Amino acid sequence: MEACSIARIINLEDLAMRPKKLCRLLIKLLSDLLLKESGKYEYVHPPPMETQAADLPELSQDMLMEIFALLEIPDLVRAGSVCQSWRSAYTSLRGMGQYKQQTPCLLYTTESSGEKVSCLYSLVEKRAFRLTLPGTPLHKRLPIGSSHGWVVTADELSELHLVNPITGQQIALPPVITIEQVKPIFNDIGVVQGYKIGWYCAEKDYGDPYGEPSPILTPSELRDHLYYKAFVFPDPLTRSFIVVVIHYPFCQLSFARVGDDKWTWLPHNTRYRDCVYHDGLLYALTSHGQIDAFDITASVVTRKVIIKHMKGISESMYIIRAPWGDLLQVWRTVDAAEQQDGDDDTLCYETEDGIVPVMRTKEIKVFKVDMAANKLVQINSLPYHVLFLGHNQSICLRAEEYPQLRANHVYFTDDHVDLLMLIKNGPRDIGDFDLENRRRKKTISPIWSSWPSPVWITPSIAKADGWCVPCGVGTPVMGGRELERREGGLMACSLT
Repeated sequence: MEACSIARIINLEDLAMRPKKLCRLLIKLLSDLLLKESGKYEYVHPPPMETQAADLPELSQDMLMEIFALLEIPDLVRAGSVCQSWRSAYTSLRGMGQYKQQTPCLLYTTESSGEKVSCLYSLVEKRAFRLTLPGTPLHKRLPIGSSHGWVVTADELSELHLVNPITGQQIALPPVITIEQVKPIFNDIGVVQGYKIGWYCAEKDYGDPYGEPSPILTPSELRDHLYYKAFVFPDPLTRSFIVVVIHYPFCQLSFARVGDDKWTWLPHNTRYRDCVYHDGLLYALTSHGQIDAFDITASVVTRKVIIKHMKGISESMYIIRAPWGDLLQVWRTVDAAEQQDGDDDTLCYETEDGIVPVMRTKEIKVFKVDMAANKLVQINSLPYHVLFLGHNQSICLRAEEYPQLRANHVYFTDDHVDLLMLIKNGPRDIGDFDLENRRRKKTISPIWSSWPSPVWITPSIAKADGWCVPCGVGTPVMGGRELERREGGLMACSLT
């Protein structure tokens, strides 16, 4: 029976009694050492590593899995590279998805890293990792949202895909032409040469809002004019995922389940900014603070207004379900940078369209949604929790479960529409906001020339039961769209 060389460092009985942090430290130090000696890097599906430790006792698979379940994914990947038995525990844990809730990381691209490489910045290790994704590089796609380890991306033909940047898995979503307001333009031989966006909602058809025919958008241009934000929510009833898209015109809602062949339009309202899904209900927040609840499990989707709109709201808006059960609204004010912000080398920069001011987050306010009284109650402090905001699903975490994060802080990245879609060469608004002293801080060094804009993701290596098959075991077809099965890699690198 193969033995892992950790037995040379510490007695097995002692290891079983060690605190969680020490277990994590030992695994990290050992796997770093072995990988360094062998000249290998960390890969998402790590190759087994030979060890010469015959006659030494071995950690049981159950004990290994209990320890591995406490690790962040970079450490879990390292552990899976140590030896065959550790790889087996890693593979079992990955198949079951029974590992700790991961600390959010920042996914971004840089020109210096190369076309096919994306970077994943770990708030735990305070360093970046390189991700080599299969197929089309991430920097050629437009991320429009992230949830539960998946990033929703629009490719160069404006088609949407789910991408897991850790495992490299990709899933094609229903065709863009099935979104209600998208009208394809065909050439003489029946090939799509462009698109028009219909400027209408359920209440009114605005025709040509600018007094002249709407322009024909090329397939690559459509994504910049159509998508605002997207979300991925697990659907326990179907053992699949629900994908919700906020799109133009007027920030309307459409949704689809993995395997559907078209998008379903929710025509009940407009000007949506954020969504959250809970117990079969989709809660959608408008730019005026109204919250609509949709029952999208029924054969006929129904809507209930949870809280009416608040007039005069112009900030970025977010909706979050807190760990204690309440719904939260978060308002974020973004404005031109000032010298007293303290972390700006410059207050403006030059683009093709002229001089543009650097935008910075100035204020973040948190409110509890009082559904019974139809009002918002401001919360001045979250001493035991942490928030994450950006072009991702907004989340609230218990600080005690994430000791490397700052309690009572809001971690944020860009989600201003002009910065996301139009500005491709400028500094990004990334940092954390202290709810106690009402000041922002830098989380990492400024990222310049970064397009697409960075997004927060919660890394995942779990298989998605019900529709996911092991890599290399065929390519199932779902709803007429291919489910792509490919692998990517995770390599350690210094922060770029």
